[in-house]
Amino acid sequence: MFQNETNLYPRKEPLEFIGRNRFMKRLYFLSLVIVSLIGSATFAEEGKWVSLFNGKDLTGWTPKIKGYELGENYADTFRVEDGLMTVSYDGYDKFDRKFGHIFYKDKFSNYKFRVEYRFIGDQCAGGEGWAFRNSGVMVHGEDPAEMDKDQDFPTSIEVQLLGGNGNTPRTTSNLCTPGTNVVMKEELIKKHCVSSTSETYHGDQWVTAEIEVRGNKVIKHILDGETVLEYNKPQLDERDEHAKALAEKQGGVMLSGGTISLQSESHPVQFRKVEIMVLED
Repeated sequence: MFQNETNLYPRKEPLEFIGRNRFMKRLYFLSLVIVSLIGSATFAEEGKWVSLFNGKDLTGWTPKIKGYELGENYADTFRVEDGLMTVSYDGYDKFDRKFGHIFYKDKFSNYKFRVEYRFIGDQCAGGEGWAFRNSGVMVHGEDPAEMDKDQDFPTSIEVQLLGGNGNTPRTTSNLCTPGTNVVMKEELIKKHCVSSTSETYHGDQWVTAEIEVRGNKVIKHILDGETVLEYNKPQLDERDEHAKALAEKQGGVMLSGGTISLQSESHPVQFRKVEIMVLED
């Protein structure tokens, strides 16, 4: 059987067509790379609120619980229930100081951050008295990969989230400073916690806490549009050996950015929204 002549002698394409074809293939490959990057990166568009929590799972977040390796989510402490990021202790016999944090994958410097949170249920058995209805947002935090396995808290600035007991006053959006210090009214503040001027939020109501972070210049704690605490020059505290090592590594004590994480401190808490707005440098 004879072959068709066109099969014996392949058709030669003009050079212009070949060049265009190669260009289109390269363009297609580049588009695949861009789509891949969009799927894996956080595009926190400047000046717009962007959600860091998808309401379905913990994509983008990594737990670090005291006594366990980074990424090990002991007893399913951090989970998603009914579309809410939930910190639960139903798998614990006793809390036993297993302080935990769940870290977002990216680091930030100039931004606004807000969460809608509420405390639910009873405190885990063995939790500290001060940890009743207690959680927090850690900003300017260290990389969790640098934490010691048995470290209680990441070196960071903590915006403390507190709930009332139904009777006595208790402010929220306070400041705590694990391994850090700040400056208020030109005075270096070395005590661990400073109270805000907020009202008390009793019960299981949802509360919206906002934080404005401007690098090393200023950090503001905001509730209901009102600034309840403000300070500047967040910095590592060299009295703390771990913080001192971090200062030596980065070549100074001043903090201008870092990780963001949410706490588990023995009382169940839920987060309905976790959002960020990137600001100009």
